[in-house]
Amino acid sequence: MDLVTSLIEILSEDQVSINETIRGQHSQDESYHAPHLPDVVVFPGNTDEVSDIMKVATKYQTAVVPYGAGSSLEGSVIPDQGGITIDFSRMNKILVVYKDDFLVKVQPGVTLSQLDQELNKYGLFFTVDPGADATIGGMVATNASGTNAVRYGSMRNQVRDLEVVLADGSVIHTGNMAAKSSSGYHLNGLFAGSEGTLGCFTEVTVQVRALPEKIMAARAEFDNEEDAVQAVIAIMQASIPIARVELVDLQSIKQINRYNGTSYNEVPTIFMEFHGNKAGLTQDVTSMKEIVTERNCKKIEFETDIAARNRLWEVRHHAAYAFIHGYPEKRQMVTDVCLPISELAGALTDARTAVDQSNLIGGIVGHVGDGNYHIILMIDVNDPTDLEKANAVNERIVDYALARGGTCTGEHGVGTGKLKYQEKEHGEALDVMRKIKQALDPDSILNPGKILKC
Repeated sequence: MDLVTSLIEILSEDQVSINETIRGQHSQDESYHAPHLPDVVVFPGNTDEVSDIMKVATKYQTAVVPYGAGSSLEGSVIPDQGGITIDFSRMNKILVVYKDDFLVKVQPGVTLSQLDQELNKYGLFFTVDPGADATIGGMVATNASGTNAVRYGSMRNQVRDLEVVLADGSVIHTGNMAAKSSSGYHLNGLFAGSEGTLGCFTEVTVQVRALPEKIMAARAEFDNEEDAVQAVIAIMQASIPIARVELVDLQSIKQINRYNGTSYNEVPTIFMEFHGNKAGLTQDVTSMKEIVTERNCKKIEFETDIAARNRLWEVRHHAAYAFIHGYPEKRQMVTDVCLPISELAGALTDARTAVDQSNLIGGIVGHVGDGNYHIILMIDVNDPTDLEKANAVNERIVDYALARGGTCTGEHGVGTGKLKYQEKEHGEALDVMRKIKQALDPDSILNPGKILKC
């Protein structure tokens, strides 16, 4: 009996596909990394079926790659060794909303927009906002963060419990519903960010928040990135509880205007958002205006209308798509370093120099409140010179970040794109990670070749 026949035996024919089109859809993500076809794609409907799939995979010693929405940016879901891709799109139920505990339990295939729509009925919202309509399982897998992380933290900060199917098909829970625990190792933290290399998530329980009484967005313009970053640092030092603070550089604003038909002044710009009650928000915004004015802010505009606020953040979230649509013959390479915020101004200056010297098309955007920034580089993936230049830019900014106590990836994950930086960043701790991987996945069938080389 072969692999596909064995999978059909435990599932059903409509849950197992070797169709080339479907395999092609699961061969890539939104990155520049080369696609690779899985041998078979399966669509489980519950935890027991995922467990049975893992048992078959162990029997045949074949690779298994969990797949959410395919929006990852570092090749995390590309099945480089073929094997089985597990598509969780049919496991997309919101199981329980614990409104009094500010928790929700979902299956991994639930998307961010689906979750927000449901939570809105209870006056709640989910804080992690990566920009794409990713699945909750995929967001846990890469420890996603996004624009709200400066106030609310990354995905790892929201997870209370995960139901995980391990390589041998056994099922565990990594946490509970309590707000804190000093019992045992922190398995939630271990599995969040593991990119499918330690197990497959089948249920996710996360913290949610009450919708703020009042929200205000703002857009502040500066002559240069250094003034903008120094303004952000000053806002943070003043303990103003800012919910979002994003830098969009001049090149990105230009591309945004072309793509969206907007007419923003083409200068480095900070997008901000404040959450709170009316009185507190008024004081926060007044303090912020004083701070940015002292740091040479040239213009500031506010938005309180819901549609206008949403439009502002839609523009920011779609910055990468503005470049993609502007250069349809190219693919995007998006860098993802994160540094201590005190080092950010120097990092951005060096990053812009690196892009200019490469002669590649590129804009810089970032979650500057937590030191995370991205360069959107547009490259011809069939041109070795373009790839060489883009990799050189990436290596330069990673080296800059690591030398100053930062990391090669703040939120996109390692996948294969950041694999080569792991030894430099983690040193001997990487051996500890390998031992954990070996203990949980001794045959290395779970998303092999991602995060670390075993």
